[in-house]
Amino acid sequence: MTDTASSKPLRILVTGGAGFIGSALVRHLLNETPHDVLNLDKLTYAGNLASLRPVENSPRYRFVQGDIGDTGAVSALMAEYRPDVITHLAAESHVDRSIDGPAAFVETNIVGTFSMLQAALAYLRGLKGEAKARFRFHHISTDEVFGTLGDDGFFTEDTPYDPHSPYSASKASSDHLVRAWADTYGLPVLVTNCSNNYGPYHFPEKLIPLMILTALKGGTLPVYGRGANVRDWLYVEDHARALTAVFERGTPGRSYIIGGRAERTNLAVVHALCDTLDRLSPRADGRSYQDQIGFVADRPGHDARYAIDPSRIERELGWRAQESFDTGLERTVAWYLANEDWWRPLVDGGQATRRAGLAG
Repeated sequence: MTDTASSKPLRILVTGGAGFIGSALVRHLLNETPHDVLNLDKLTYAGNLASLRPVENSPRYRFVQGDIGDTGAVSALMAEYRPDVITHLAAESHVDRSIDGPAAFVETNIVGTFSMLQAALAYLRGLKGEAKARFRFHHISTDEVFGTLGDDGFFTEDTPYDPHSPYSASKASSDHLVRAWADTYGLPVLVTNCSNNYGPYHFPEKLIPLMILTALKGGTLPVYGRGANVRDWLYVEDHARALTAVFERGTPGRSYIIGGRAERTNLAVVHALCDTLDRLSPRADGRSYQDQIGFVADRPGHDARYAIDPSRIERELGWRAQESFDTGLERTVAWYLANEDWWRPLVDGGQATRRAGLAG
């Protein structure tokens, strides 16, 4: 997309825009750019319209509840809305849940992506001139498709795929489908693979919000194995800025991996969380939240280490993570402390903080 084209307001169809990363992208687009947004979300358990309350009254925003697997409905929506960009985030995304129930991951992440590609291709073939030249299909994926690293090295855009969980295998499959539609049918695609996101509005089944909320209620903080698994952490608002840079300025057919240059062991993450809570919301008895840490059975097939080299997106698109892990974690903990009205309904039923992924 040329600088001239990218400076014009775009019409962006976001799939999965009520999810964690999707809602961060929608909020960013409506607060920080001139673009229009249509949010298509099925509202499964992790989709939450409360995450969009800050922007739901924007005249540039519209929400439609729908299933990406319904090709007819999606095609009709594209014909009506006429998007310049499709950012495809709708996905099942929790590794532990994929171990217990892989069928939903195959259906949504693989079959759903196929349906989106078919609808997008039919839509593209009906476009002409500048509208056709401007169109992009942006597929958002994960670094987990690359498998695991040893003690050294980093994932790059050239790292071979080696997924180990049903979740990562389903996302790898969707990545391959997207690239096949580019090579075979000429669909102008962009693919991004990100590291572990964290930040406000994160569904409480994931590590950082789970630990925050479990600590606050006085429960044991369940660290898998010995907590030695390493992840590269990315503040979700930095990710939203990166995604915007990619579909505004990225080269069609190119992939970009996005990370925060913030490797931490899981145990180090939990220790940092406890230290932050000790400062922001001290325990009544004066003890540290670290006293609540406990070790539990490891996840089956748990990858040892992920780490990303984001040099391409930094060099080619000028994106840099604005938050360090420490500043991002501080903002995240403070947000959860101030927004119990958002997370309380999710945890009261027990499902949001229930351990999954022990099947097998």
